Amino acid sequence: MSKVESVYKAGADGRKSRDWRSFCALGCRLAALLLLVPWAVPARAQTSDDLSNRSLEDLMNITVTSVAKTEETLSRTASAAFVINAEDIRNSGATNIPDLLRTVPGVDVAQIDSNTWAISIRGFNDRFSNELLVMVDGRTVYTPTFGGVFWDALDLPLEDIERVEVIRGPGGSIWGANATNGVINIITKKASETPKTLVVGGAGNLDKGFGTVQYGGNLGASTSYRIYGKYLNEGQLPDASIGGQNDAWQMFRSGFRLDTAPSLKDSLTFNGDLYSGREGAESPILPSITSGLRLQQMQVDLSGGFIQSIWNHVSSPRSDTNLQVSFDRYSRKNRDVRDTVSIDFQHHYLWAQRQNIVWGVDYRYSANRAGGSLFASLNPAVLGTQMYGFFIQDEIALVKNRLYLTVGTKLEHDYYSGFNLMPSARVAWTVNKRHMLWAALSRAVRTPSRIDTAIRLNFAGFTAADGTPILISLFGNPNFKPEGLTAWELGYRATVGHSLSIDLSTYYNNDSNQQTTEPSTPFFETMPAPPHLVIPTTYENLMHGESYGLEISANWKITDRWILSPGYAFEQIRMRLDPTSQDTVSVGLAEGSSPAHSAQLRSHLVLPHNWAWDASAYFVGRLSDPQVPAYTRVDTGLTWRWREGISVSVVGQNLLQRQHLEFTDENQSVQSALLERSGYAKFTWRF
Repeated sequence: MSKVESVYKAGADGRKSRDWRSFCALGCRLAALLLLVPWAVPARAQTSDDLSNRSLEDLMNITVTSVAKTEETLSRTASAAFVINAEDIRNSGATNIPDLLRTVPGVDVAQIDSNTWAISIRGFNDRFSNELLVMVDGRTVYTPTFGGVFWDALDLPLEDIERVEVIRGPGGSIWGANATNGVINIITKKASETPKTLVVGGAGNLDKGFGTVQYGGNLGASTSYRIYGKYLNEGQLPDASIGGQNDAWQMFRSGFRLDTAPSLKDSLTFNGDLYSGREGAESPILPSITSGLRLQQMQVDLSGGFIQSIWNHVSSPRSDTNLQVSFDRYSRKNRDVRDTVSIDFQHHYLWAQRQNIVWGVDYRYSANRAGGSLFASLNPAVLGTQMYGFFIQDEIALVKNRLYLTVGTKLEHDYYSGFNLMPSARVAWTVNKRHMLWAALSRAVRTPSRIDTAIRLNFAGFTAADGTPILISLFGNPNFKPEGLTAWELGYRATVGHSLSIDLSTYYNNDSNQQTTEPSTPFFETMPAPPHLVIPTTYENLMHGESYGLEISANWKITDRWILSPGYAFEQIRMRLDPTSQDTVSVGLAEGSSPAHSAQLRSHLVLPHNWAWDASAYFVGRLSDPQVPAYTRVDTGLTWRWREGISVSVVGQNLLQRQHLEFTDENQSVQSALLERSGYAKFTWRF
């Protein structure tokens, strides 16, 4: 056993108390460092505009749109909402969206290999976390094939992101199915906010090279545009078990956005992009009926793109409409190809003096073509599905400017499960301009994916003592039911004085019809040759349970040039099988795939002579199934603003340990890698 394997084995055998000791020890060391450094900086240091102008009293006035599909401030938002703004993105040191999401308490981000992540909210993490809905400008990037997100294909220029709105908890009454445990909406900047030429370039020991070239301008007085090209070259990581693997990847993406206002009452947006890339992977194959699984090194070609149009029309100061139409396509090694057309219409209007009503309809058609092999296939290989739905929501001011009740529901019909109703009721109480309380009761569902209903996965074959070939297989269930969630939530937001803001949320979830894997009746088949006996298992809905937890985040403005942002999340999951279940693994995976404790401490400090220093520490508790030891990640970066529009950054990531493991894919479809200590330098020039 290698030294690294010995360390991981010892860590996996630890207890939760060791997680706490590790977290507390790191917290003390980092806090001491952060407390000492600012006082060594001369008091005459000048602050940058972004930090000195930030007021934590504005917490209640932050605007979000992903909770109600209309703009509303946090003082009226009865939801666990967290906003990553453009300044946070610049200060994060992240080069991709998954690393950016590590800054949100309650979001579990685990990197599996160089190009694959497992990301979830409030538990049930997996390579494809099927209870998290992710969107870009309201356009869903959730794939119905696997039920989840291809994070490697979501390589947007971070400089073009206005904000990322993260909703922890159900969003089904507005966004529909699969917005079960959370919603992430990535909102990009208008073209008018990205003028002139932007050049970004950088490289490091793992980030072999990355860069963006972008140009923005105006076409007349009412039209703005931008075009861009982006490239990355990511190096490979060592395999967690054998010491090396081929998971390096390259990606090129280009895109555009055009915003125009043909009249005072209308605005139009057209945007789209294309991407193409190749990434290494170790994929399992089954050479024959009577053999076991083997790993094969391969290069996976991926490509895709989208085009989208958004029309906003203001009928009056009390009424407006929005129409969004998009076409999306992706292809992965020509074995999973999907085309999706989406249409979304909504109408928002103010009725009387105290009612704010939003309603809408949406339609989606998606066609999928899946190639197959002896190891895995989908039946049928080609399938087109439809989804349509209607939602309505009414925000009622019970006490004007103080107490709001929001009730709403979405009725949605999908190909696999028919109609699903997802209601919610939310209450927001603005005690005063510094304190706000909220509560919510919601129901949401996760609808079946193609994998759940149509997969055939042949795990292994062998020859029995009597010479009979035997194949062990997993089959999808065409009658698989939607997984249900009923959630109770409570929250509190406050600003304390002029220097401290606090956001606290708690929840209790009741989960029903959760997925299990059950044995079926063996049968004999003649194809593929030779004739063989099949020992099957299939998906059922024979697990239920509950989860509960809390998330807390804060911003502490110690001085005009120094902000600390601590965060902490706790979660406990308890699942149980129905009496008829014979499953032996699903309870452990559901309870053990996410950490019970996670914490973070981020610091942003403005130094003299246009320098800024950012440091972050992320503690993640151990996973029990599959076993992964607790770890702490420390990132830090220095940025020098040489002159207006020109900056240079040097960033170090994963500095505390030489290597660490973050996640193991329970299906072994991706081989886990060890994340290494890394660093990169980046140059940004806007002119």
